[in-house]
Amino acid sequence: MASTTRRRSSAADRRSALEKRILSVIEELLRDGVSYTELSVEQIAHAAGISRSTFYLYFRDKVDVLLRLSGSLKTESFAIAEAWRPCGPEGGLDGLARAYELILRHYREHAALLSAINEVATYDPAVREAWTADQDRLITHAATVLKEEQRAGRTPEDIDPELAARIIVQGGSQVIAQQMSGSERDDAAVAHELAAGYWYGVYRRSPGASVG
Repeated sequence: MASTTRRRSSAADRRSALEKRILSVIEELLRDGVSYTELSVEQIAHAAGISRSTFYLYFRDKVDVLLRLSGSLKTESFAIAEAWRPCGPEGGLDGLARAYELILRHYREHAALLSAINEVATYDPAVREAWTADQDRLITHAATVLKEEQRAGRTPEDIDPELAARIIVQGGSQVIAQQMSGSERDDAAVAHELAAGYWYGVYRRSPGASVG
């Protein structure tokens, strides 16, 4: 039994390593300026050192690959956003600005992938719906935090948490996408303005109220 378990584990490890190599190769090709629409399965397979048939053992098609990549991209950005709390150890305006900076840095490292996702989402429903679903996860989280602040009496009750959260996430996503596409603004400055709009606008904190 132990031998069978080891064989299964070894096969799973090989599969995971190959999947990661394929995903990594695609990001490299995108960074080199290849359009995702023009990128062929044959190019991907060749760059990864595998056959087309091997590629199809791991992915249904190019869209399946992009869905996998977009999922990992959003998972990390969500983890950064989730770690910030208004009154947490890294809370307040400065902490929020740092969180936005980390998110911008994360997307900056994967700018070519973000561009490809936005490109394909304009014509492929599966990619568009997956990207929207990931945004909905961020919106739900932001609304939850706003409700917590309302219950604690730190944010006014007349704010609609769901609407405010949607504006925050969707508006922020647009700003980040534009920043990644070649804005002349410094990432730190953009992060600070996003944080200030969130902190003073949605949370209704007054100047000088850095945390509580």
